[in-house]
Amino acid sequence: MIADIQHYLRPGLLQLKSLPPLSLYVHLPWCLKKCPYCDFNSHELRSEKVVRWANANAGAIEPEAAPAGPPEQRYIDALMADLEAALPLVWGRTVHSIFIGGGTPSLFSPAAIDRLISDIRARLRLEPECEITLEANPGTFEKDRFRAYRGAGVTRLSVGVQSFNDAHLKALGRVHDRDQALAAVEEAAQSFDTFNLDLMYALPGQTMAELDADVMTALALKPPHISIYHLTIEPNTYFAKFPPRLPEDDTAYAMLDRITELTGAAGMNRYEVSAYALPGHGCYHNTNYWQFGDYLGIGAGAHTKLSFAHRVVRQVRFREPALYMDNALAGNALAKDEEVSRAELPFEYMLNALRLRDGFELEQFSQRTGLAVTAIQKGLDAAERKGLITRDFVRVTPTERGFDFLSDLQALFLAD
Repeated sequence: MIADIQHYLRPGLLQLKSLPPLSLYVHLPWCLKKCPYCDFNSHELRSEKVVRWANANAGAIEPEAAPAGPPEQRYIDALMADLEAALPLVWGRTVHSIFIGGGTPSLFSPAAIDRLISDIRARLRLEPECEITLEANPGTFEKDRFRAYRGAGVTRLSVGVQSFNDAHLKALGRVHDRDQALAAVEEAAQSFDTFNLDLMYALPGQTMAELDADVMTALALKPPHISIYHLTIEPNTYFAKFPPRLPEDDTAYAMLDRITELTGAAGMNRYEVSAYALPGHGCYHNTNYWQFGDYLGIGAGAHTKLSFAHRVVRQVRFREPALYMDNALAGNALAKDEEVSRAELPFEYMLNALRLRDGFELEQFSQRTGLAVTAIQKGLDAAERKGLITRDFVRVTPTERGFDFLSDLQALFLAD
């Protein structure tokens, strides 16, 4: 059970004069296939169904006997039970953005997404222009599906293309090919005023010419927003056990420079370390994360960060989908609920805010953490000496060098 609201409102060491904007994150955890680089809480749909079928029947496993598709209605029932249990923690607050992520949310039917958004609207006060983003993969694309998501209330689609090169898509374990990616992005452009295209670079065996081809293909489709991520080898992934041969660091840096050059020539602004957008098309939801705003996360493995007058709290839901559904429906979705310590808050804030090209205002640091600016003074002094930031009495901004060596810059604010 979520603790009584008075537990969160009791006196404490922090003094937050106002609460930051609030977003909602909804996690839909299933995928057709687990990608070898992915460390997100995602679960292959068929294997999970087979295991559940086998447990129920205690007999020979017959994969074809497993029902197709995710358990949409039961999972949404669990999400709503989870949300209702959390409502006392956000009562009276307006939600500015919703992000439906995964997994592969586009495995859920438009009718299920329509029910999900309608059920959320019935329980939360949404800003009139609330940004509602859905992640979608070309491997789940069929004609008019994206248009149906728009009709369900989604305002922004994020299409996980990763590459337009069939050999690289195969190496990344993606279930779609180049033609499917092109068709999906074209339909997204017809259905949505704002959409995002996800790409990756520094892929196994990728050359500069192949990077150019990917980025130029993406730009020719005229997306208002592109997210471009360096492929990294994360622990507990297939690639961690069997690492592919990736481009050298110098090549990867040159690729990033080329990405920034090409997107800039197309009128896109690199407003965050991995995000490029035309004017007016930045992602509000992600920007709220980077500005240390609040977010309530519901769904299997979802993370929450909420502010109260005297503390900042983090929560994590149960990760395994079946376990999450059972517990959420019983009124107990939380696997972890803890207060962020005073000592950790400066790094937590800086880890996010320094990802933004425009940096942050010093006043906002105090507003979002309840701490005086002196809490980050030592790190700011060191960062300025190293040429990683510029600052005045109002704002702190990463330099080009700070952007290129972001991890080094962020590490200066780790608690002693």
